[in-house]
Amino acid sequence: MRVSEFDFDLPESHIALHPAEPRDSARLLVVRPGEPLADQHIPDLKTLLRPGDVLVVNDTRVLPAELKGVRVRGEVRANVSFNLHKRVDAHTWRAFARPAKKLALLDRLELGNGEAEPLVARIAGKGETGEVTLEFELGGAQLDEAIKSHGAMPLPPYIGAKRGVEERDKVDYQTVYAAEDGAVAAPTAGLHFTEKLLQDLSDMGVTMERVTLHVGAGTFLPMKADDTDDHVMHSEWGEIDQATVERINARRRAGGRVIAVGTTSLRLLETASRATGELKPFVGDTDIFITPGFHFRTVDVLMTNFHLPKSTLFMLVSAFSGLEQMKRAYAHAIAYGYRFYSYGDSSLLHRAPHPEDDV
Repeated sequence: MRVSEFDFDLPESHIALHPAEPRDSARLLVVRPGEPLADQHIPDLKTLLRPGDVLVVNDTRVLPAELKGVRVRGEVRANVSFNLHKRVDAHTWRAFARPAKKLALLDRLELGNGEAEPLVARIAGKGETGEVTLEFELGGAQLDEAIKSHGAMPLPPYIGAKRGVEERDKVDYQTVYAAEDGAVAAPTAGLHFTEKLLQDLSDMGVTMERVTLHVGAGTFLPMKADDTDDHVMHSEWGEIDQATVERINARRRAGGRVIAVGTTSLRLLETASRATGELKPFVGDTDIFITPGFHFRTVDVLMTNFHLPKSTLFMLVSAFSGLEQMKRAYAHAIAYGYRFYSYGDSSLLHRAPHPEDDV
């Protein structure tokens, strides 16, 4: 499909720079096939979900992956900054560098906020569009803790271009159930949940299952291809274990719906379902690229924020609920003042029928 088919005009005034307060007070646009759009709010999930449903959340924790420091060549020092976007191994990350042209292979880097010993790394590789490979002296858990000490929250570019990182972002840009370090962008649909809302849903018979997908900064990269067939999707690491799969499958057999909280949860669930047609355990990288025509095998309902024009995520929601339906939904959201992107409002999308659903 032509990428231009997924374009729409969004006034900049609709881009949220801070989340709703409290976080579960955001608006929720409910989209059902063949039915009118419904303007509701996050607490209405208590009437929109049913006993027996299962919420599948992504429990990745965002690392403060924006690092600033200096490149050192003898006596010459130059300021540089990096946004980590994908862990390679215990000592190595891929990152986007600014300015990348100042960097060469084997350059020594001293990164930090000046409050502790710098985090030392070297340039182990250079790629295209400002990407570099950083090899750190520290590794594993020690490296994670050092990144937390020295880094700043990696706000999405459409927020970072309008304001600096604030102290509150350390809390605002993290879900209440975040547990597994490794993401450099938040699974933003989950930002709307509070402990109380999750408890209320649990009390009415909605269970919550955790999966892990470490969201990478590639999620913000613009589409460069003119046709979806020519796009190379970024990969992200994820895991769904056996026990979680068994509990989700048991709920489905009992008639419960699978509610994916966020496109990251959906991409991981559908990756784990794609090969066999049923949900199986999965661990590894996924580069699944979902566009209209995709046959969803596991997810019944998707809770997700509003996405960028011509983005892979708008393509995904168009595949899930139908392109024309999502164009109408987004036009409605813009007309009625919904707040867009990571800190914005949310939607609850019901899956459109697929010809293979009854096969």
